[in-house]
Amino acid sequence: MELAFSGELWFWRGPAPWHFVTVPADECRELEASSALVSYGWGMIPVTARVGATAWKTSLWPKDGRYIVPVRASVRKAEGLEVGEPVTVRLTVDV
Repeated sequence: MELAFSGELWFWRGPAPWHFVTVPADECRELEASSALVSYGWGMIPVTARVGATAWKTSLWPKDGRYIVPVRASVRKAEGLEVGEPVTVRLTVDV
C-alpha cells in the first residue's frame, strides 16, 4: 500500500521530544484496514516514509484515533523543514 498526503509538521514536548506529521483521516481509514496484517504491536505500522528526496524506515504511531509519522532530525535538516510548515509525505507500508 502506498499513500501520499500533506500535513503540518508539529513538535511534541514530552519526556522524549519529537517532531511529527499527522496522517489525514481518510488515509488513516485505509491504513487501519491493513493494520492487522502488518502491525507488530501497540498498533504500530512499519513504513518507508519519504519527504522530498529523503527516505527513511519508521513506524506510524496510533494517536487519538489517527496515525502520526515521526520525522527524524536528519530528515528535517536535509529537507529544510520547520515546525508549522506543510509537509508532503509519501508512505509505503512495509509487509
